[in-house]
Amino acid sequence: MEVKVVLSSEEIIRGLKHYRRIARQDLLRSSETDNPEAFRKHAEARRHIYAYLSEVAETQSPSDVAKEALRRYQELPFVTGTSQEMHTDIKGQENALENFFLMIGLERKIWREIRSSRPPLG
Repeated sequence: MEVKVVLSSEEIIRGLKHYRRIARQDLLRSSETDNPEAFRKHAEARRHIYAYLSEVAETQSPSDVAKEALRRYQELPFVTGTSQEMHTDIKGQENALENFFLMIGLERKIWREIRSSRPPLG
């Protein structure tokens, strides 16, 4: 699959660093939410994805980073429709990857196709 990314590796790393900071802030305020444990897990999952993609961006091309993100996205079990408190780690990873796709300007058509081929939970 041909994936075009207009951002440089440096721009991707900078954007991911910004997203990691937001996830860190969410971690710090998780105790103030209605469901601290779920909120914490969601934020930690996002931070993990952002850190991982940053590492990939350090050594690979922007299009390779996008391909790796798409691969990770495709491997996630499909949990949409489950209650908000369930599978927060998976939902956090999904949210982080979708934020990344938006950041790099990846065509929604591409990631929606990938989304439709994700395995069901179980």
